[in-house]
Amino acid sequence: MNKSSKLYIAGHTGMVGSALMRKFRAEGFTNIVTRKFEELDLRNQQAVTQFFQTEKPEFVIIAAAKVGGILANNTYRAEFLYDNLMIQSNIIHASSSSGVEKLIFLGSSCIYPRDCPQPIKEEYLLTGHLEQTNEPYAIAKIAGIKLCENYYRQYGCNFYSVMPTNLYGPNDNFDLETSHVLPALIRKFHEAKSQLKIINEKLEISNQSSLPSGLSSKANGTKKEGLTKERNQSIKQSINKANVSLPTVTVWGSGTPRREFLYVDDLADALLFLLSEVEARDIYEQGITHLNIGTGVDLTIKELAEMIKEIVGFKGEIVYDTSKPDGTSRKLLDVSRINRLGWRSKIDLEEGIKKTYEWFLKHQ
Repeated sequence: MNKSSKLYIAGHTGMVGSALMRKFRAEGFTNIVTRKFEELDLRNQQAVTQFFQTEKPEFVIIAAAKVGGILANNTYRAEFLYDNLMIQSNIIHASSSSGVEKLIFLGSSCIYPRDCPQPIKEEYLLTGHLEQTNEPYAIAKIAGIKLCENYYRQYGCNFYSVMPTNLYGPNDNFDLETSHVLPALIRKFHEAKSQLKIINEKLEISNQSSLPSGLSSKANGTKKEGLTKERNQSIKQSINKANVSLPTVTVWGSGTPRREFLYVDDLADALLFLLSEVEARDIYEQGITHLNIGTGVDLTIKELAEMIKEIVGFKGEIVYDTSKPDGTSRKLLDVSRINRLGWRSKIDLEEGIKKTYEWFLKHQ
């Protein structure tokens, strides 16, 4: 692959696709082909076939997909299955028919069994039951993996799949009904912080120094801890008199599940490395169907919430709603294979969340 090679990035406007555009353009690639949804519905086989016959891309990355968090996956089950099956099947088949030199398909770590050993190795695929809340999405992604594998085995196509862990970063989805946990928490903490600011401006409490940190910053800039019971009672009386309640942030589940997160620009860096250095035979000759991509480090949802709370600057309370599902208890990918091939993640979680929150403040 060289910098004038014709590359088609499917899903270029999404979080992953936009990170790929940034990365490849920054590296000097000059022949990138894209289409918006209004120009090309990837669920339409005829339209996709015509596009490939006309454009004839040499390299393809499939970053297009219908995605979402637990609520979206569990609510729009048929759409998640149908849309993803159609998108990936049309692109993979058209890539084969038009002679694409190399294709990389992006899956998701939810393809793995709900209760498989940790960290998750590539060979654990199809060794147990899937998580019920996102089973349709997982089945669609598994089908995409098997399409790539068998187009390689039957036709010799240089197609293979990668399994990123949970992704986040610029252009993420911050909609509270359809987003994943990390962007949802960023928005929740930001909105709760904004509500605290409004309360602070409206409350008329004479002794400003008695307010808890986060409710007062004008009269006394220093943060005060260990307030006495008398001061707390005075604050509560003032708040009740003003007919307001302090905002809290509600987190789904118990907070105990562990998750791994990868900054999306790290994924873009990995895909450039793979397109340049790794062939399909390098994957399939190891007896596996795909490569994991992640950091190899996880944390609890509670630890994640506390980290985001600190970065956003929210001083209120976190509430855990245990009536909501936790999902899989742990999903940590074994990334030893891609590490041995020569790639490692570079952006740690705290740095990545800070970058993501900066982007959120500028664009939301």
